[in-house]
Amino acid sequence: MNPESHVMSAAIADETLVRLPIEGMTCASCAGRVERALKDLPGVEDATINLATELAEVRGTPLPAMDALRRAVQSAGYRVATGETELAIEGMTCATCAGRVERALQAVPGVLEASVNLATERARVRTAGPADVERLASAVAAAGYAARRLAADPTSGVPVAEATRADAREWRHLLVAMLLTAPLVLPMLAMPFGRHWMLPGWLQLLLATPVQFWLGARFYRAAWHALRARTGNMDLLVALGTSAGYGLSLFHLLQGAGGQGPTGLYFEASATIITLILLGKFLEMRARRQTTEAIRALQALRPATARLRGPEGDMDVPVEQVRVGDLVLVRPGERFPVDGTVREGRTHADESLVTGESIPVAKDIGHRVTGGAINGEGVVVVETRAVGAETVLARIIRLVEDAQARKAPIQKTVDRVSAVFVPVVVALALLTLAGWGFVTQDWNTAILNAVAVLVIACPCALGLATPTAIMAGTGVAARAGILIKDAEALELARRVDIVAFDKTGTLTAGEPRLVEVVPVAGERGPIVQLAASLQSGSEHPLARAVLREAAPGAAASDVQALPGRGLSARVDGCRVWLGNQALMEEVGADMTALESRAGQLAQQGHTVSWLAGGGGHGIEVRGLLAFRDEPRTGAPEALLCLRRLGLRTVMVSGDNEGAARSVAERLDIDEVHADVRPERKVEVVRALKEKGVVAMVGDGINDAPALAASDVGIAMGSGTDVAMHAAAITLVRPELSLVADAIEVSRRTTRKIHQNLFWAFGYNVVGIPLAALGFLNPVLAGAAMAFSSVSVLGNTLLLKRWRPARQLPSRETAYGA
Repeated sequence: MNPESHVMSAAIADETLVRLPIEGMTCASCAGRVERALKDLPGVEDATINLATELAEVRGTPLPAMDALRRAVQSAGYRVATGETELAIEGMTCATCAGRVERALQAVPGVLEASVNLATERARVRTAGPADVERLASAVAAAGYAARRLAADPTSGVPVAEATRADAREWRHLLVAMLLTAPLVLPMLAMPFGRHWMLPGWLQLLLATPVQFWLGARFYRAAWHALRARTGNMDLLVALGTSAGYGLSLFHLLQGAGGQGPTGLYFEASATIITLILLGKFLEMRARRQTTEAIRALQALRPATARLRGPEGDMDVPVEQVRVGDLVLVRPGERFPVDGTVREGRTHADESLVTGESIPVAKDIGHRVTGGAINGEGVVVVETRAVGAETVLARIIRLVEDAQARKAPIQKTVDRVSAVFVPVVVALALLTLAGWGFVTQDWNTAILNAVAVLVIACPCALGLATPTAIMAGTGVAARAGILIKDAEALELARRVDIVAFDKTGTLTAGEPRLVEVVPVAGERGPIVQLAASLQSGSEHPLARAVLREAAPGAAASDVQALPGRGLSARVDGCRVWLGNQALMEEVGADMTALESRAGQLAQQGHTVSWLAGGGGHGIEVRGLLAFRDEPRTGAPEALLCLRRLGLRTVMVSGDNEGAARSVAERLDIDEVHADVRPERKVEVVRALKEKGVVAMVGDGINDAPALAASDVGIAMGSGTDVAMHAAAITLVRPELSLVADAIEVSRRTTRKIHQNLFWAFGYNVVGIPLAALGFLNPVLAGAAMAFSSVSVLGNTLLLKRWRPARQLPSRETAYGA
């Protein structure tokens, strides 16, 4: 067995010992450095490192926190190997529940980080070494909840039948509660009209008891678990409040007050409170599910089966059995079951639900297709390139789920309030009871007002305010083709002041054309052919432009890439250089003959490449090549939208001043930084950050450091995986209009979070004093409590109406002038 698998179990078996898997050690000196770093921590009695198994064994009483151990290893220059797992949590009802589950998971030795999302009912746990799911589930169970591991493949989704059964069960319970409560409430409604239809006390008891102890049993169970964990939650407040009303009524009934009509009996109050809360929970569950519609729509895209082409013909198999390299037949109207490349046939693919692109995209032999897209009119054979969790669809779902699982910075404040909320409410209820009882000597009224305080308090709305808005915001963004990596990026993007763009491939189409060749002497043909020889194996956009014009001549050898300048190689035994002016100056080439023409071309917005080679008088310039890259379609409108949002636009380009300014003038960009080498882009971004919050938009490997250095990195969907990993936001389609859309959805989502928190806090700040002062009876308090969460969710669901504005007129409406 891999020794790493013992990490968590060893730590739990003996709380004075923990084993950590260490990455990056190569020798005894490395092991010694890690050992010394661990021994220096307060509380560590001994630390030993096994280089062969790459395990650190740490003893102490008590042991330092796992985070302190991890930081000590990092300070020595190494890493603690980590694992991550996601758990579905059952039984949570409010923010206090989520906080208790989170604390229980964080207390498990070996857990580095745990985050619980009340809205999705999931926990994300990061551990030192592989996660021990059984230990984690046991910790959750000890806190009074249930946990199970979720599937690794995000496209597998949640069983629909399970959700449907839960809906049906909740509806049945609600219906029974309403039928039992109605006879208790209806006579109360007739009293203002002089009708006294109150049921006999014993019949009220008969109707209220099943509601209290059968349909309300969930509140007692959850309250008991909370008490065992020495904490409180919404269920404890409901159980205390309704039990007080029910108990007072039972006391009066046994004392003979039952024959005095409604006097002294409040069975209808306790039953109505429970019924209203069940109604609120049912509506909340339905609304909460709507906030995750975007994820479920993506999960539903992957077909369950694929038509596999083999030696014996075509055969339908479960999609899980398809492997990379397999050929899959897709008929018109079917969804592509895998990511792949078209090998036979031609068609159009509707990728709207995956990328947000509404127009079907033409697919021919050699073109890539995305799993989940709908095949148009043609029969095609696709060679599988990715399956399961590695498909584009699965990665999109994983990005959205990651964003929804992480907490926004503002949520930390909410968590601190939720942690003390229930004890404070119970204390206020006791003060209300004592105040009314001793001042008025009317203990019936005192109990009812205390019940109203307990019942109206609602930590649920606090717990749902932030995560549901994040779920809805990231969901509608994903539907539009905007993938937001985490909640922090979502919250930060609304504060962006400056948007910096890479030029080539971001602001421009990234497909430059060779528009002019100027030889020092002779014809243009040999110059283009020599340039093609140097770049025959290159994927650089300028290389592709040259190779479209001419086939390579003599083969090049000893090719050397010169970052930020160009390249050099040997052709026919002669060293040749191709690159920018800085390279020519570096190798000492004389540019006098073409310097004037090169300046003119640069001023006109062309990118100029110089070609030089060894000659009789040293290194001689042989000619120059001028390229032009047009702005992306829709770029002027996209930049205009950013200005309407009040943002400053900046271009950061490695191209020459003339080419950069030519594009900047056509797009009306505020600030231009030209001739910036890749390593200097980070410096430019840092300088911009001194003026405000910076979003950097790029698409290439050379943009990755700048994306990471910015406050909000935005990677274009046509770019490299490296750029996407470095970015906080990924645009699935290479459309600049999505940059403004991403900032707009961030602003709207954050606005919803603030509105939700205002209502959740405001509701409690206003409602609890009113209840304590006797202005709210328990039934009204219960109704207000039940619908507080529903109102927060209803406000959140308004985000689903947001749509990306594609044309300029509609953008004027969306973003304002």
